[in-house]
Amino acid sequence: MKVENAVQPDPTAIPAFLAVKGEVAMLNLLKFREKAKYEDERETDLSGEAAYKLYAQGVRKLVEARGGRFAFGAEVVGLLLGEVEEPWDAVAIVVYPSPKTLIEMATSDDYRTIEVHRAAGLAGQLNLTCREREFG
Repeated sequence: MKVENAVQPDPTAIPAFLAVKGEVAMLNLLKFREKAKYEDERETDLSGEAAYKLYAQGVRKLVEARGGRFAFGAEVVGLLLGEVEEPWDAVAIVVYPSPKTLIEMATSDDYRTIEVHRAAGLAGQLNLTCREREFG
């Protein structure tokens, strides 16, 4: 299985994402930079995690204003099963009423204003689209 972190989605994945019906939960596997790196090369003492937290505070408001919710967030403290070259630093689950809701938010001017902190803080991430399902 190939695993490759990224910071921006592959545009070719958007049509399949938008075809998912109903509420979606986005599982975010996050890897932070040691030190935040802004595209405008501003000087900062922020860690990648601290920059990402600035983004998370702003994006929570945008998500909730569109009927979504932050369902879960945690620091990764170990790996019990499987093997990865380098584990992620944190995980988050954010629930959106629909894929379209996420795309509308992510293309808004308000989002673009805070997204600089996300890009500065992340070394990469995996973002898995999930739909609730009963097991058992």
